[in-house]
Amino acid sequence: MINKINSLAEYLQKYQESVANPENFWEGIAETHFWRKKWDQVLDWNFDGPGAPDVKWFVNGKLNITENIFERNMHMRKDQVAIIWEPNDPKEKEVRLTYGELFEKVKQFANALKKIGIKKGDRVAIYLPMVPELAIAMLACARIGAIHSIVFAGFSATALADRINDATCNLVITSDGGYRGTKTIPLKKIVDDALENCPSVQNTIVLNRTGEDITMVEGRDIWWHDLIKDVDCDNVAEVMDAEDMLFILYTSGSTGKPKGVVHTTGGYMIYSEYTFKNVFQYSDGDIWWCTADIGWVTGHSYIVYVPLLSGATSVMFEGVPTWPDAGRFWEIVDKYKINQFYTAPTAIRALVAQGDEWVTKHDLSSLKVLGTVGEPINEEAWRWYHDLVGKGRCPIVDTWWQTETGGIMISPLAGITPTKPSLATLPLPGVQPMLVDHEGKELKGNGVEGILCIKHPWPGMLRTTYGDHERCYQTYFANYPGYYFTGDGAKRDEEGYYRIIGRVDDVINVSGHRIGTAEVEDAINQHPKVNESAVVGYPHPIKGAGIYAYVICEPLSDNELANIEAEIRSTVTKFIGPIAKPDQIQIVSGLPKTRSGKIMRRILRKIGEGDASNLGDTSTLLDPGVVDEIIDGAKVEVKR
Repeated sequence: MINKINSLAEYLQKYQESVANPENFWEGIAETHFWRKKWDQVLDWNFDGPGAPDVKWFVNGKLNITENIFERNMHMRKDQVAIIWEPNDPKEKEVRLTYGELFEKVKQFANALKKIGIKKGDRVAIYLPMVPELAIAMLACARIGAIHSIVFAGFSATALADRINDATCNLVITSDGGYRGTKTIPLKKIVDDALENCPSVQNTIVLNRTGEDITMVEGRDIWWHDLIKDVDCDNVAEVMDAEDMLFILYTSGSTGKPKGVVHTTGGYMIYSEYTFKNVFQYSDGDIWWCTADIGWVTGHSYIVYVPLLSGATSVMFEGVPTWPDAGRFWEIVDKYKINQFYTAPTAIRALVAQGDEWVTKHDLSSLKVLGTVGEPINEEAWRWYHDLVGKGRCPIVDTWWQTETGGIMISPLAGITPTKPSLATLPLPGVQPMLVDHEGKELKGNGVEGILCIKHPWPGMLRTTYGDHERCYQTYFANYPGYYFTGDGAKRDEEGYYRIIGRVDDVINVSGHRIGTAEVEDAINQHPKVNESAVVGYPHPIKGAGIYAYVICEPLSDNELANIEAEIRSTVTKFIGPIAKPDQIQIVSGLPKTRSGKIMRRILRKIGEGDASNLGDTSTLLDPGVVDEIIDGAKVEVKR
């Protein structure tokens, strides 16, 4: 098993070792896992040359990730609870699956997949609610070498079809419906609509979750319970190469079709487990809860694969944080005596607004570590989380990473790294971040701000974008040759701590001056009454492009509201200069965000341009209603 770092001095030592000799460092970690055949070479890589990116870790090593979850853990954890499932409705009974029980279900479903012809290398789309069968399905795919492509069960039929077709999946696994708060989502109907345009799909497996009336297409659709009936549980894991694909996970680009990020078996397994043990200081016997949906990478890594690789007990939640009331998160923490809790700043800010009494009525004394993911956490939310939820005794790990990185990249180690609100602090061992200017020149030393790149491969990084390797190169490696381009801007303070300040993909050309939106947002956010902002360019008759700022503020008095725009412009002038002052400032109550916390700037750009006639699918946003509110309050005339 992976040894945890136990002190700041040990972290500094391990980090230096990992930078001085990355191959030796990761080889030592990999040797704690179960391999059918050891690798011939630790690393072979090329970030900028023919075929780039070309990254191979543990070359010719053979393994199966599920053997490292089950066979490796079974002798000591057969009767330990692996997954606790908390249903949407608290009146429904929870489900507890031990490692032994989960193993039997995974093997049985793996055999059922093989029975209908699914084999190594096939792509399987999974469109399920947050139920235990979602974890079982993805692990069964990994067991037999099928590549799972999980699609968040809130995406529309069009979005689902796009992902199925891009990966040419031949199987979809779904359910009749799903529950989310007071809503019942007709998942099978959405799948049926999607499959009208998905010629590669041969079968659909349907789980009975809600009892909805659905249409079953003869010859294509199979009930889950019928498929597994009389299927035995004897199954030997498929031997996989370290660089065989484990999963494809689609990320929504600001333009164009979604990108299928590809992760492979060996490197993802080694890297992601290492991050979990160290960032959260997980100890044997702890109860772990990540509130994400498995449809996002956070759920892939930190609900299923990593906790189970680590022999943890992982809580899986079907519902939402505000139903039946705004104390649901804290009720669950109390019920299961959660030790490590990992959630999004978006959720925290929403719960801050509900009032402290929902927190204080529950016993949260079991908590040892609090984590945040998806976006930088603002200081007000950080302090509420630290002081009220954690009672001032739980370190907060503000984690920065991406779908493409496979696991956490920059973060405090809980109780080891001294923290600062809104800062992701220091890179994990094996991660070599750098800041560059727009010309790609490295900005050395502390007290600098630039574009965040990574200069050396790490085991958990993406290998390609499915079916379009050139797109992978153009998106992540072409901007700054020789480096992985994260798309984020960051500051490195005088202590060497990193603060992520937002995306740098969008650059506005204002009167011939290139101004990064992330830089303007960071300046606006310095205003004490501003909680969050998003900046886009919009057509300007004089400057060519103007700066349009959407700003979320604390509650303002009438007098403060009258003065806030002038104060924001003054703040931007102070931090950047007059050229960067926003031309339009719109005070809003929220921003169009995905459920993983990503701001959909494409939507804000279209509104700023005065055209809301083709905003695309907004149904999967965290709060679709915020789009109409922004359109109604827009500072420009908007055509719907």
